[in-house]
Amino acid sequence: MKKRPTACLGLMSGTSLDGVDAAIVITDGENIQGFSGSKYYEYSQTERKVLRAALGKWPGANDLGDAQDIILSSHQNLIEAFPESEVVGFHGQTLAHDPANGRTHQLGDGQELANRTGKPVVWDFRNADMAAGGQGAPLAPFFHFACAKALGARAPLAFLNLGGVGNVTFVNGSHPGPEAKGALLAFDTGPANAPLSDLMQARRGLDMDENGKLAALGAPDGVILEKFMENPYFEAEPPKSLDRDDFSTLNGDVSPLSDEDAAATLTAAIVSSVYAAQMHFPTDPSRWLICGGGRKNQTLMTGLRNVMDAPLDPVEVVGFDGDMFEAQAFGYLAMRVMRGLPTSAPSTTGASAPIRGGQISYPN
Repeated sequence: MKKRPTACLGLMSGTSLDGVDAAIVITDGENIQGFSGSKYYEYSQTERKVLRAALGKWPGANDLGDAQDIILSSHQNLIEAFPESEVVGFHGQTLAHDPANGRTHQLGDGQELANRTGKPVVWDFRNADMAAGGQGAPLAPFFHFACAKALGARAPLAFLNLGGVGNVTFVNGSHPGPEAKGALLAFDTGPANAPLSDLMQARRGLDMDENGKLAALGAPDGVILEKFMENPYFEAEPPKSLDRDDFSTLNGDVSPLSDEDAAATLTAAIVSSVYAAQMHFPTDPSRWLICGGGRKNQTLMTGLRNVMDAPLDPVEVVGFDGDMFEAQAFGYLAMRVMRGLPTSAPSTTGASAPIRGGQISYPN
């Protein structure tokens, strides 16, 4: 495609399994000209149960049909709600991620979506990066660089996404492009909402610890936190990435605790892992901007503010939509793929060179 502002629809279904975000970003694949509408499809309890049962499974598993149908129908409905979109960025539903063995699984068929909706669909964003020696994650950093440019940020920023897994992007917007050496550093920080969501579902039949109310009533267990932070992942040099369940033993560790203390311990674990991530930054960021569902957890946000030296705020403070930030990222990346521009680099995923991930499916 030629370099021109284009309405790109991004779709994101995260590992928290709450639903699908859809948002329009107006971009030429380099600069962000603006944002347009957005919608959210909330999974029913039945749909969540089906998707949760599919977690950890790889392509070829014989019981993924129902989960595939949920992913395709929910995404199709959202695409059809945005007739103005010219390009679709479809992330799919991550079921398993094993970068150590060069494999990842995002459930969903971009060609089928293109056929159903009559739109070009960009999908399978991770495999090309992994084939080049990368982790295949995180993928939003190039979008974060464009956001820092749009803000006119002169000092380094840290974008922190608190979804099922936490990931951070250190952005130095003084560089000419996101693939330039020193422009970006990105990696997964550790578990975020996933253990909390699993705890609340198992113990109280709820999807989340809303606003951190339960954690605020408890006290973190220092012994469990110390054991958690002894995991060699935290000191390992980036790039590095995680599967949703890489720290699944954490929920077993808190099983003897009361609901309140267990929630407080899991919340404190998020804070500790994000704080530890700073050891890998080339310099201190001037501020932290937070997206993802975790930014709505006031107990978590207070914990982060108590340990960080720089200001820490939800991305709404600078005019972005924290609910749709990840979806917008995949709309932005889709346009980069359409223009043949890289979507990852050695400093974001560990790929051997800047890589244009994603494949394009046109409607038959």
